[in-house]
Amino acid sequence: MKSKLIVVLSLLIMGFYGSAFAATPAGLWRTIDDNTGKPRSLVRINESNGEFSAVIEKGLLASDTPDAVCDKCKDERKGQRIVGMTIVKGIKLIDGHYEGGEILDPENGKTYRCLMKLDSSGNQLEVRGYIGISLIGRSQTWTRVE
Repeated sequence: MKSKLIVVLSLLIMGFYGSAFAATPAGLWRTIDDNTGKPRSLVRINESNGEFSAVIEKGLLASDTPDAVCDKCKDERKGQRIVGMTIVKGIKLIDGHYEGGEILDPENGKTYRCLMKLDSSGNQLEVRGYIGISLIGRSQTWTRVE
């Protein structure tokens, strides 16, 4: 009986720590507008060779149309459809935080440095875009879509 209890406890502990270490921002996220507090879009974060990027899959506002383009973008994304556009690129896991990349705001066409922090449940992601130092910027909390 004692050995069965030890096996069960060991499996539970391994499952808990395994899921905690396996937490990653990769997956589908609902972005929340930092001005209105309302859902804005669905974004898919992908990982390739330790680097994360995010692509808009769907706009959630009534005014969002699948053929809307980024007229204000200043790089290769100018004139590109917003749905299907890569808005985050170059993010890497560094000292427990996801950083080192950039995020694009398709509404104003500007790119910002980007930090991401995954909460302990793995279901909320704080995304911060900033210029210069991270104190000067704005944050959004994205919610994982199951």
